[in-house]
Amino acid sequence: MVPIRSLGENHRDRIRAHLKALNDHDRYFRFGFTANDEQIDRYVDGLNFERDEIFGIYNRRLKLIAMAHLAYTGETRAGGSSEFGVSVLAQARCRGYGARLFERAVMHARNEGVHTMYVHVLSENAAMLKIARSAGATFVRDGPESEGHLNLPPATINSQLTEMVEEQLAQANYRIKVQAKQLLKRLGRFQAWWRPSGHGAHPD
Repeated sequence: MVPIRSLGENHRDRIRAHLKALNDHDRYFRFGFTANDEQIDRYVDGLNFERDEIFGIYNRRLKLIAMAHLAYTGETRAGGSSEFGVSVLAQARCRGYGARLFERAVMHARNEGVHTMYVHVLSENAAMLKIARSAGATFVRDGPESEGHLNLPPATINSQLTEMVEEQLAQANYRIKVQAKQLLKRLGRFQAWWRPSGHGAHPD
């Protein structure tokens, strides 16, 4: 299982760093234009963690390597619709992270009572089109852009329990990574303090 967890306000700086690490091509696919750092700052500063859902995948070094934004289009989630956007760092490609984030977003939207998920994507973004179509989305092409929609089935006990378990496992995985990173940092400091100077440190 790929640990995918919900991201909150305390992850904002890591989201910013993730998006700024995207190259120009990936920024173009993610935003529909080659966003500069200032535009990314405005986007991240405007994220509403109370209204929308942000999902992320961290590597063992606690670097955010993939993330998705599920934005709700109405005042209430139930009975409404949502929009989906995703980004994956170049070094984390070809591992199915985009598809897993889409699946997680679909499950969450279902459990929130959302009826329709929309995907706005550049027509040349074959990877995202394939992911959404594989889930059953239909697309209409309008010049350089394609707009897709996916009708979501109602939530079930299974979908609700699955999301709850996956979120708990992902949070546990994240805490383990945090603790491991802190332990390695302390170990590095101890080794630096303990390392002999080489001048009479090892008497016969």
